[in-house]
Amino acid sequence: MITLGIDLGTSAVKLALVGEDDTVLAATSRPLAVQRPAPGHSEQDPAAWWTATCEGLDELRARAGADLAETAAIALSGQMHGATLLDDHGAVLRPCILWNDGRAQAECAELEAAYPALHAECGNLAMPGFTAPKLLWVRRHEPALFARVAQVLLPKAWLALQLSGEAVEEMSDASGTLWLDVAGRRWSAGALAATGLSEAQMPRLVEGSAVAGELRAPWVRRWGFRRAPIIAGGAGDCAAGAVGVGAVHPGDAFVSLGTSGVLWATTAGFAPNPARAVHAFCHAVPGTWHQMGVLLNAASALAWWAGVCGRSEAELVQEAAALGDGGPVPFFAPYLAGERTPHNNTALRGGFAQLAPDTTRAAMTQAVLDGVAYALADCRQALADAGTQLAEASVIGGGARSAHWVQTLADVLGIPLHQVADSEHGGALGAARLARMAAGGGGLAIARAPRRLRSFEPRAGAQARHHEQHRRWQQLAPHAAALAAGAP
Repeated sequence: MITLGIDLGTSAVKLALVGEDDTVLAATSRPLAVQRPAPGHSEQDPAAWWTATCEGLDELRARAGADLAETAAIALSGQMHGATLLDDHGAVLRPCILWNDGRAQAECAELEAAYPALHAECGNLAMPGFTAPKLLWVRRHEPALFARVAQVLLPKAWLALQLSGEAVEEMSDASGTLWLDVAGRRWSAGALAATGLSEAQMPRLVEGSAVAGELRAPWVRRWGFRRAPIIAGGAGDCAAGAVGVGAVHPGDAFVSLGTSGVLWATTAGFAPNPARAVHAFCHAVPGTWHQMGVLLNAASALAWWAGVCGRSEAELVQEAAALGDGGPVPFFAPYLAGERTPHNNTALRGGFAQLAPDTTRAAMTQAVLDGVAYALADCRQALADAGTQLAEASVIGGGARSAHWVQTLADVLGIPLHQVADSEHGGALGAARLARMAAGGGGLAIARAPRRLRSFEPRAGAQARHHEQHRRWQQLAPHAAALAAGAP
């Protein structure tokens, strides 16, 4: 059985045509741009998602048309939390407000006051990146437009609507709206009412491995499918990555070093810890949940530093690796666009500390790598406070390609980490696996762990040094918060 995974990310749409044995038969991607019309704002035009998807499918037909024609099922993974607003004719009302948009900070407190059961039912703090506060912001600042909102869709659900004509969402992505009763896996009437909305404005809910619709006839003809592929529920980007690396059983874990950073743990039940800004969501497979510590800045921090230096990321990491262990390295707070776990503060900003006249570019690069690793160590402690102890984890995302960064992270977290095959296709591969499940190609056994390419054990000396450095590094966040608040 051939399936197609489409991963709608923030920086690109990636497509992977996957065979029965998880062989990637063909893959492609198309870049996306982010618009920032005001400080703290982050938006995209949904039309750009559709254009990129169509161009990617056109390329797959040109390169692998015979395989594409045999596709039995399609599933999408996607960036979470985005607010895509439609009128009663299905037209997009405004650019989508993205997951890393910070404009709705004031509305978070308003939402928690309006619905005191939010933490217990939806399992998470109200954060500006989540969908519900964004709608309160629109209601306050764009009231005429808010009055015309007939439907709110997350990014991948809007893209699936274009493919199938059906407005459907699945549990993992829906968990990030703050409108889902996460334990009950259903929309929360109370949380919706607190934002001036109703269930009638929400898409139909399905499990990620369930059938959500089928490809519309015009697209079947355009891309040469022999029959209309079914479309599965799919998954939010992190849940799709989890399916891609086989993290579908309680105790499974992975680290994602993408634009954002994630420390993921699969759980058997709903286990929230909102006080520490831990995300407690449904998994994309039935009867399963997960916890996440989430960073707003991970590989994006290294990309920023590479842009400042005018060097490639690979070149900078190679310089840092040549430093060896034990040399003087400054501190870096990676809060370029605020932070979620454990601080929940979009106003935090990043910076270097403890610079000296002899500080080198290589040492500053290592500080960036360390800073992201220390932020993930904060996430690990937040998950531990919620009762989750990690024994080992796979590493996915662009940053996972760097052996030096993964070793640094293993030293900081104090657990073995594993580079795995096909990690660059993680979201699309996970979506393709969910598509296979929906098409009757098998159950959870499909979501097997990928081949390990290399494992990294924590090194005792480096672990001890990072433990002390992390303790000192943690002093940066209170100073960053005071600066953001204008405190003396």
